[in-house]
Formats: sequence, structure tokens, C-alpha cells
Amino acid sequence: MQPILSLQDVSYSYHNLKGETPALSHISLQVSEGSFVAIVGPSGCGKSTLLSIISGLLAPEEGEILYRGLSSREYCADTALKIGYMLQRDHLFEWRTIYQNVILGLELNHILTEENTDYVLKLLRDYGLYGFKDKKPSELSGGMRQRAALIRTMAVHPDLLLLDEPFSALDFQTRLAVSADIASIIRETGKTALLITHDLSEAITLADRVIVLSRRPACVKCEMPILYEISRKDPLAVRSTAAYQDYFNQLWEVLTDGKTTP
Repeated sequence: MQPILSLQDVSYSYHNLKGETPALSHISLQVSEGSFVAIVGPSGCGKSTLLSIISGLLAPEEGEILYRGLSSREYCADTALKIGYMLQRDHLFEWRTIYQNVILGLELNHILTEENTDYVLKLLRDYGLYGFKDKKPSELSGGMRQRAALIRTMAVHPDLLLLDEPFSALDFQTRLAVSADIASIIRETGKTALLITHDLSEAITLADRVIVLSRRPACVKCEMPILYEISRKDPLAVRSTAAYQDYFNQLWEVLTDGKTTP
């Protein structure tokens, strides 16, 4: 089966008057449809740059990206192929209600149809925000705001979700609950997701596969499938398993080059 996303030998450098700073070096990876993949690596190694290249915000200097068999130039021009991008902060507009915020993508893409608004209302009901749809963002908790941001992303029916540390602004307890909740939403809707995170525990708890990047310029150091015999819905239960600890120890050694212990 052809992967939904394929990166082949992708490299990128940032340029300024002082010279160039290599960010990515010959990155090759594949993402299967319906999978949940997490990417971890040292701070500043180029993880967010990689998402920007996949989304078409940046063009690779070397290599090729294929999305459903199309090059980045082709799939960015094809409005039928949608990529959703969820950032570190929710970026909800305070002057708009929650409902007005979550339909923003529909407005911008000129697809504010009855069918799509019905879908948004269903998402709000399914994920506990329907009673807050007329509230302003400041009236919601951090976890509720992140759910609203996800619904805004899901409203345009993306094939692929790019998640750039979307839980990093939340406190630990809320982060555990919201990350597991959002991962369940993504799995239940059959979406393909690529998560960037600094948190190795989060990656091992949520993802079907973890990819470890090296220090800048980043290359792929390791890929590891993640399988559990229990449900992912309870993140604390997952983290108490022997399998979780084994995955953590193996990936920590790769991530730190075996120089430190967790």
C-alpha cells in the first residue's frame, strides 16, 4: 500500500547575512494512512521546520516530499487535499465566540455550507463543547481551548493532521487528559497524524510509531513501532505497563546517545 506521506532525502538550511544554518539533513520517512506518528528530538533540531516543509510553508532545498503520490507543489495547489496544522498555542480569537472560532477555516476556504456547519456542531457535541459554543475563549479552560482548536482544524476535513507540540502550554494533569482525549478523537475519525513533541513519555503513550531525530542538522536516528495490549484511553495505565518502560528506556538511550540515564 502506498504511504499517504513520503519524505525522500529531504534537507533544508536557514540563510542570513552571516551564512547558513543547516536544519535538516537527508531526512527519509514514510507515514501510512490512519497511523499516529510522533517525532522527538533535541530542542532546536528542526522538528517544527520539518512540519513547515510538509505543510508547504517552506520548500526543501534537497529531496522530495510526496503526499498521496503528489509533489509538495502539486498537493499544495490541490484544494481537495487538505492538511490540518495545529500549533503550540490555540490562537483562538478573543473577539469571536467558540463557534465563530471553529468555523473560521470554513469561512476562509469559502465552504461554510450547511453540511459542514452540521459537522462542526456534531464535533462540539461529541467533545463536550456544545454548551460553550457561544462563550468567548477567555471563559474556557486551557484543555477546552485546545479541544476547540482541534475542532477548528478538523472542520475542513483534513486528510493529514500536523500537530506541533499542541499540549505544551498545558499543566501536567490537563496535558495527560487532553492529549489522550485528542489522540482518541484522531483515531476514532481515522485521521493520519504527525505529532512533534519534546516529551518522550507523551510520544510513547500516544503514538503508533516514534521517530527519533538527531541534533541539528537533524537526521533520522531511529524508528520504533509502539504496541500495547491495553487501551490508550487511560494514559496513566499505559505508563504503568512494562512495555511502556521498555520503550522509554530504549528510546531514551537513542535520544541521549547512551550518555545519561532517565
